[in-house]
Amino acid sequence: MRLFLAIVFLFTLGLPAAAQQDALQTALQAHGDQIAKPSRRTIQPVLDDLAASGLDGMPAFLEAWAAKEVVRKEADGLFYYGSRDGDVYVLRSVEDGSDAGTVGRRDARELKPNAGVRKLIATALVQFQLNDPDPDRRRAALDALSRNPTPDLLAPLRASIEGEENRAIRDRKEALDRLITIRFGDDPARRIEAIDWMADRISLEARAALNAVLTTDMVVGDPTEDANVARLLRVGEDLSEAEALARLAEAGILPDTVSRADRDAALIAAIRNNAVADRPVATLDTEEARWAAYEALAGDGLVPPRPPADAVATLIAQNPIHAVYDEPDPAVTAAAEAALSQVEARVARAQAADLGLDALSLMSIYFLAAIGLAITFGVMGVINMAHGEFIMIGAYTGYVVQTVVPDYTVSLIIALPLAFLVAAAAGVALERLVIRHLAHRPLETLLATFGISIALQQIFKNIFGTQAVPLTSPDWLAGAWVLNDVVGISYIRIAIFVMALLFLALLVFILRRTRLGLEVRAVTQNPGMAASLGVDPDRVGMATFALGSGIAGVAGVAIGLFAQVTSEMGAGYIVQSFMTVVVGGVGSVFGTLAGAGMIGGLQKGIEWLNPSNTLAAQTYMILFIILFIQVRPRGIVPQKGRFVQ
Repeated sequence: MRLFLAIVFLFTLGLPAAAQQDALQTALQAHGDQIAKPSRRTIQPVLDDLAASGLDGMPAFLEAWAAKEVVRKEADGLFYYGSRDGDVYVLRSVEDGSDAGTVGRRDARELKPNAGVRKLIATALVQFQLNDPDPDRRRAALDALSRNPTPDLLAPLRASIEGEENRAIRDRKEALDRLITIRFGDDPARRIEAIDWMADRISLEARAALNAVLTTDMVVGDPTEDANVARLLRVGEDLSEAEALARLAEAGILPDTVSRADRDAALIAAIRNNAVADRPVATLDTEEARWAAYEALAGDGLVPPRPPADAVATLIAQNPIHAVYDEPDPAVTAAAEAALSQVEARVARAQAADLGLDALSLMSIYFLAAIGLAITFGVMGVINMAHGEFIMIGAYTGYVVQTVVPDYTVSLIIALPLAFLVAAAAGVALERLVIRHLAHRPLETLLATFGISIALQQIFKNIFGTQAVPLTSPDWLAGAWVLNDVVGISYIRIAIFVMALLFLALLVFILRRTRLGLEVRAVTQNPGMAASLGVDPDRVGMATFALGSGIAGVAGVAIGLFAQVTSEMGAGYIVQSFMTVVVGGVGSVFGTLAGAGMIGGLQKGIEWLNPSNTLAAQTYMILFIILFIQVRPRGIVPQKGRFVQ
């Protein structure tokens, strides 16, 4: 039959398309009865013949057959794609999908293969899909194969690698070839070669394949000579005493024990004249007294003796428990152990790199949130508890822009400068109306800005409601930059990092290359001397407050792209912002950068050590910062000058 189908296939290569389409029905009719009434025990040769035909329409037929969308006419036995509509089936040709009319429900039979047959059909279908011209279908076939690898597909998978032109798909086919070889291969040398290849990978599939080779089972007593022993299990290290006893019990090895119930029953049975072994029953009111009475009975040979205290340990020592590999070949397991050790080392390095990226991302967020506060705090000495609300104002500005401009890219371009202007204007209003009237009165300023913070939260809550509002990122910021199965970072966080670098460069340029920057540095270092040289500290303070508030507004847009935009969102960053400024050094741009790096790295490190308790991470971080300030009270990069206020 296979020879017949091969001849049909070769013959149809030289025929026009219509004739090739007829060949599909011919190939199906060669196994008509088996296809109509499939059995898991008999269908595999049929599927092999259908796959060997190589006909273009065969994959579509197999898909429809597995989906129970094929019917067969009773009159002529031909197969059609069909869907039931009342008392008739609407038919389509299996050759080209064209309309083939209708047939009565009683004049056709709907093919309904069971789950076992459908699984075999899916396996046969993968053979077609591995060489499908559509790359997406080839990827789908590899996905299906990776979910349900079988040794039957190893040969067609290898055959499809040579002609694969897509480099990414070819690499995945080669990786899947080695994964299946490790699991189902019958050549030890080829399996070891595949294992060695896996040593350079850190994917989840590679680790799963290596761990599957190293699975073990517990064997009680001395293993057989041909057993591949992994190690001797030690009680207290590899397993507990209770687990060891449970394993011995499964093997039918039980320790000699006398339970309290057995003891009490023996004591009751031995009562004579209201006494047990010359001990009055009234005195047997403690565990020690009851065991003593039992041992007296045992000494007289009336009850079984109580086992010694080390009986369990002795039993376990007499019946050692070994971990034995399920894989019988020691060379294969040795190669897998060496490869897994290398993979785990690579994973550890990748996790360190991923942790570093997370810390870098958090550092950029804290820098954007704190740099405005660092400037205003350094120039004016103002403890602005409402700084977080400028972040909130920027985020809501971005939300309002998106409601007006639905294009997320355009709205983001508009929102960033607009958030700067709105937040800067709010900062100027706060400075002109409140801050300047409380100059050199830090306690009153702190209380006033704290009250304004609460008031702003309530105002925005009344305007926008208590629920979080969306600030959607553009499509080009969706997803993540994934280096491997361990290391990855979202594009939004990368964008925030780039934004932090741009603001760092902009602030350095303003502070070192412009007149405003010169005046800001002068007022920061020595406001009295700067005023005597003609610098207006009041004007500089207003400009600085506007700049710092505007940067906070931009930070709000950036933070709102991945965090919830609520009226309380700024309060979540005010503590970290103050810690960043104090640790880095008041009034220093690079100090703020260093402080953000220290706090971001410290927080991520503590969270990695204690991932289940983020509150503890915050507590430990604050304690560390308190200790750090004791050592360096002026921060990492202290500002120069006499600080004459």
